[in-house]
Amino acid sequence: MKSISKVDRIVHNYKTAPFMPYIDADGREIPGQQFVQLDDTFPEGAGFTLYRMAPGSSSQPHEHTCHEQFFVIEGEVVDNDGFVYKPGDFVLLKTGTQHFSTTETGATLVVFVRELERNL
Repeated sequence: MKSISKVDRIVHNYKTAPFMPYIDADGREIPGQQFVQLDDTFPEGAGFTLYRMAPGSSSQPHEHTCHEQFFVIEGEVVDNDGFVYKPGDFVLLKTGTQHFSTTETGATLVVFVRELERNL
């Protein structure tokens, strides 16, 4: 079996990863939002990403153009309908759902979407 080369293995630790400012689908930087792109075969913000929300921040209201799946690593995230996601929660929001999320504590998530959502 052939060894895996350095260029064929990408490893990030969510505590030390090089987070970048999150730019939404309309090209606007969302204050308090950062991400790490894990797979560059997807557009920025799609595929698997590490996503970090600063305390007191809010995501852009959006509609999912595909299923969104995320796992809450730390912190709490509250959807606009009041539903609270806590550390350890794995969530699937189906295509066509609309929401935005806020966090008082700050949060770190692993997110997977096949394509970028549509801003509302």
